[in-house]
Amino acid sequence: VQLVESGGGLVQPGGSLRLSCAASGFSFSSYTMTWYRQGSWKERKLVAGISSAGGTTDYADSVKGRFTISRDNGKNTVYLQMNSLKPEDTAVYYCNAWSHYYGNYWGQGTQVTVSS
Repeated sequence: VQLVESGGGLVQPGGSLRLSCAASGFSFSSYTMTWYRQGSWKERKLVAGISSAGGTTDYADSVKGRFTISRDNGKNTVYLQMNSLKPEDTAVYYCNAWSHYYGNYWGQGTQVTVSS
């Protein structure tokens, strides 16, 4: 089982990034996919989630209207489009796959730094 995040980097405030999480080794389309982040506060916090078929999404209040989660089950990939980035969005972003029946997997994380 692998979850590999990519797309992080350094961006100026107000800029955009798109994170990707490529999955392999499990039935991706059966899993709810979620992005979490861990910043200076040290607690991993939920950012956005999407249901297995992609019909339902949910966002933390702090990112609503700025971030968009999506998935492509044909490519076994989940995305996080991040717009209007703020310094407080700086964190390591993690991809999570969760199934009530099959388990829970994490990626290794990708660093996002928002700074001028």
